[in-house]
Amino acid sequence: MKSAAVVNFSSEPHSVEVREVERPACGDDDVIVQVEAASVCGSDLHQWEGTNSWPVNYPVVLGHEFGGHVVELGKNVADARKWLEGDRVVSETAAVVDMSGAMSRQGLYNLDPSRKGFGYGVNGAMTRYVKVAARLLHKIPDNVTFDHASMTEPCSVAYSSTIAPGHIRPGDRIVILGPGPIGILSGAMAKLAGADVAIVGLERDKVRLEVAKKYGCEVIIGDVKDWAMAVDGLGADGVVDAAGVSATLKIALDVIRPNGWISKVGWGPQPVNFSLDQLVQKNVRLEGSFSHNWPMWERVLGLLGSKKLDLTPVLGGTFPVEQWETAFKKMHSGEFIKSVIKPA
Repeated sequence: MKSAAVVNFSSEPHSVEVREVERPACGDDDVIVQVEAASVCGSDLHQWEGTNSWPVNYPVVLGHEFGGHVVELGKNVADARKWLEGDRVVSETAAVVDMSGAMSRQGLYNLDPSRKGFGYGVNGAMTRYVKVAARLLHKIPDNVTFDHASMTEPCSVAYSSTIAPGHIRPGDRIVILGPGPIGILSGAMAKLAGADVAIVGLERDKVRLEVAKKYGCEVIIGDVKDWAMAVDGLGADGVVDAAGVSATLKIALDVIRPNGWISKVGWGPQPVNFSLDQLVQKNVRLEGSFSHNWPMWERVLGLLGSKKLDLTPVLGGTFPVEQWETAFKKMHSGEFIKSVIKPA
């Protein structure tokens, strides 16, 4: 059985097209998920543009943010009786990891050096059927739609960058640099923790910044220093760098208070061409934030199910596989925060 799929077939820019792919075979420890919604990520856009800084196993079906129904169980999964055909599920992204490795044994399989993820290392979910290791599955609350469930992954990235480190306290002032999907969702998470949040963007980000307002964030175009220094002149309690370029890390160091923290979740290949002396002088904790793991996904799904986190403001629109390029362009232009592909 073949299905239409969004395939990245080369490292050359715009090497993405719709192709027919076979339904994957189910391994003993796997399930086959019938995909109902696959959210578009910024990394999908980077692979489309040929600007990704990570290795890709071409050709590969794109898509690592998805939800759907279980339609087939591997032998060991069926014997365990934990999952049933028809279950509504989302999947984590660490498709292939060494579960006997040092990081996995600590529960940090997301940091396993041999990790291969959906959409670049193995075939992803912008198609009708995807093979998923059962260890990756989470049940979707009954009151959460597939469109919203497909965005569990970026919400987990945001949770990892803000809540998981355990630094935010009610009343803290937090600066978010970059109003993309992760920046806005990081702002939403920080607000849930009781922080005052400012999200910083540029003039071209006005549409995205309007979405940030819906989460109760203050929006700032340009210089955030006055907001950061407003209380006592020392700076913000925390900064999330969701943009990733060197310039935003410099801004973060300028506006953070002594003994504050910076969570860097945005990727950027540019070298840092400025002094890091402020990091030392201010006694600042600079932390990288990569991916997520089981408890983060469960917490995010709990927030979605309780309606404490509403993803309606970030969902711009849904598109069939054949209209993938429109979905990508809507996000690339900043018109949409998130697009969702519907493989049906």
